[in-house]
Amino acid sequence: MTSPSALPLSGVLVADFGRVLAAPYATMLLADLGADVIKVEHPATGDDTRAWGPPHAHGEATYFLSVNRNKRSLALDLRDERDRRRATELARRADVLFENFRPGTLHRHGLGYDRVSSGNPGIVYCSITGFGAGPGAALPGYDLLIQAVGGLMSVTGPAPGQPVKTGVALVDVLTGLHAAIGVLAALRHRDATGQGQHIEVDLLSTLLSSLVNQAAGYTLAGRVPGILGNRHPSIAPYEVYQAKDRPLVVAVGNDRQFAALCQGLGAPELADDPRFATNPDRVAHVDELARKLGELLATRTAAEWFEHLTPLGVPCGPVNDLAQAFDLAERLGLAPRAAVTDDDGSAMDLVANPISLSRTPPRYARRPPRLGEHTGEIADWLDS
Repeated sequence: MTSPSALPLSGVLVADFGRVLAAPYATMLLADLGADVIKVEHPATGDDTRAWGPPHAHGEATYFLSVNRNKRSLALDLRDERDRRRATELARRADVLFENFRPGTLHRHGLGYDRVSSGNPGIVYCSITGFGAGPGAALPGYDLLIQAVGGLMSVTGPAPGQPVKTGVALVDVLTGLHAAIGVLAALRHRDATGQGQHIEVDLLSTLLSSLVNQAAGYTLAGRVPGILGNRHPSIAPYEVYQAKDRPLVVAVGNDRQFAALCQGLGAPELADDPRFATNPDRVAHVDELARKLGELLATRTAAEWFEHLTPLGVPCGPVNDLAQAFDLAERLGLAPRAAVTDDDGSAMDLVANPISLSRTPPRYARRPPRLGEHTGEIADWLDS
């Protein structure tokens, strides 16, 4: 294992006042890369996700465990004068501060950016909100709400008029990633100038940016997209088909791949059909194309098609559940699991950080902390 001093963010102290998902995910990524992350939690309840179960493992909610490894837990009640003084001292010593309270909350406790930066000019202070600090400051920033009002559900679902959310809180995760990138950029600037700064990331803006081609279709061409089920608005064939036993995805991105698909299906004439010769032709005649491909793909199992078409250069694969997805990653030589030793010596099997660094790979040194587990040692340090 890489020694802590060799990790890229070794020596960076992060005061993590974040809760739930977006901020904790960002700070876990930084912790994996060597940052010393102190997670500040209320002594009575802690992070909300400590109570978000089932499922549970090791006596704790797996939701909390998923985004809080490599951290220390400091239990503080910001309404208590002594705890507030410790929080202020932590902010004074920190390189980075994360918070995702409603705008103004930490300001009322003397921990807003202006106050903190006056005593710590180099602080990189990251605020994550749902709708920004302006007129939307009072709106609750829940991922499902953002998916609805931010347009993601308007393009996600089985059919028009049947919007659905994604299977995970995707906007929170994307916001956490953008926040982590912002923090790294600000740390780079601080190293060059000595100046910290205030980073603001909100869920709504993150979602609009992450809608990429769908959003650009609106801003550039005035096109408001709708629900297409599993189809793509600009590529065909690019959807889910029913194989003999279960669903199969075919994701053809160019004419060469389409010709290979037709050859593999034993129907090379489809590639020469004027309705399907080019991608724009296929998009224009997607219903007819889907009908013909569906008939052919229904004759064999998804696994058989995967084994047969993949060597031909056709992007395809079965719709896996999570157990099958982890099995695939392991068979491909990836390392999707990260084992962290629990207090009783057993392995806590967490999901690995997906970033691979040749010289300074992520570390998995600490299990997710129990509420207030490190309060004594950190409080003594802050009081000294």
